[in-house]
Amino acid sequence: MLARMGNRLQGRPPTIRDIAREAGVSVATISRVLNRQPHVAPETRAAVLRVVREQGFSQNRSARALSGAPTGLVGVTLPFIRASYFALITAALAEALHEQDMRPIICPTLGEHDREVGLLERLMRGTTDGGVLILPSESNDELRELSEHGYPFVVLDPRVPLDEHIPTVSSANTAGAIDATEHLLRLGHRRIAAITGPAGWCATEERLIGYRGALTRAGIPLDPALEIESNFEIGGGYEAAERLLDSPSPPTAIFAFNDNLAVGVLQAARLRGLGVPADLSLVGFDDSEHAPLVTPPLTSVRQPLTEMGRMAVTLLVRLLAQRGAETLKVELSTILVVRDSTAAPPAA
Repeated sequence: MLARMGNRLQGRPPTIRDIAREAGVSVATISRVLNRQPHVAPETRAAVLRVVREQGFSQNRSARALSGAPTGLVGVTLPFIRASYFALITAALAEALHEQDMRPIICPTLGEHDREVGLLERLMRGTTDGGVLILPSESNDELRELSEHGYPFVVLDPRVPLDEHIPTVSSANTAGAIDATEHLLRLGHRRIAAITGPAGWCATEERLIGYRGALTRAGIPLDPALEIESNFEIGGGYEAAERLLDSPSPPTAIFAFNDNLAVGVLQAARLRGLGVPADLSLVGFDDSEHAPLVTPPLTSVRQPLTEMGRMAVTLLVRLLAQRGAETLKVELSTILVVRDSTAAPPAA
């Protein structure tokens, strides 16, 4: 059968009519099978899928390019799967898509821009109905161009500020940072350091606004020496803490802009024989799986990761239904979870 069909097509990709002719059924039946619709006998469905596999006929060609029907597939790009932050969001996305009778195509990018661009080019060519881009590396201009090509997508946790018409879902970074800093202020801390993420990232800049705003409202002058830029990794947190604790006037509290950084601070403090929170209070951000497990359990700002994933699907489904979205930019509230890593500063 492969040889017969290959000769007949003479190298061109098979069409839905070729598949129907080879399987001995109607084009409508092929469409129902590929779109997982009911009212197809099991033996007919099995026969059609066998021909589809043998001919290398992809469902995206039938569902979008040929018949115009949806594929039921959504591309999900993300830097990594292994990190709990991305894993929790992806799990929520997958479940929310399942409830819509849709399925995700998970595409790790390893944070490589060219790899991500290549994946998106493939996803938008009929392979998927739309996409959810988690912390994408593309610039605002690149994402605007993708939108202008008509590919529906939602950005979850944008890395850089984006145009108003690009749908985004994020957490309330500024409000969360205010809560973290004001918690330390209420405990009596006045030298509060911040270990940030990379400059220019939305999460970094928005959390800096909250941190600085809370200090300013408390009448505490901003000290550039207490702000250390880092990389959201444990090693970066360790190195930044070393710098802060080596200073002539070290902080009594540190606000780490994610929990990885906070774990690095704990390591640096422990190697110096400093007690947390007896000698140094510490607040993280994310409330990741590490937060309640480290010693002492970490006070952290909880991001609503599950809700963020589900909200991204909600916005995308509305875009796919061509109903638009009442709110293109959704910001979900954070919660400060107080544990044992914060206390009043040591007596002078």
